[in-house]
Amino acid sequence: MSKKKSSYTRYISEYKAEALKLAKQVGVASAARQLDLHESQLYSWRKQAEHQQTASDRESALATENARLKRELAQAHEEIAIAKKAATYFAKQLP
Repeated sequence: MSKKKSSYTRYISEYKAEALKLAKQVGVASAARQLDLHESQLYSWRKQAEHQQTASDRESALATENARLKRELAQAHEEIAIAKKAATYFAKQLP
């Protein structure tokens, strides 16, 4: 008995994106038939695309928050420097 080697096809991301666009237009079942794919494959690709989008949104939100915190930190450092200078000035004024 010879074992049949199973093979699978890897699709490039552009193909997946076009397949998902088609599925959105005509429905998953119809797109799967047209492209000779399993419906589950399209559902899986859609789930992956949504996950990547939400991850991208999270990264964007984190980058915005990071920039805001850096601005606040710079402002706090500036305020501390001013307070130190004022303390030094008033310390010199004491008899």
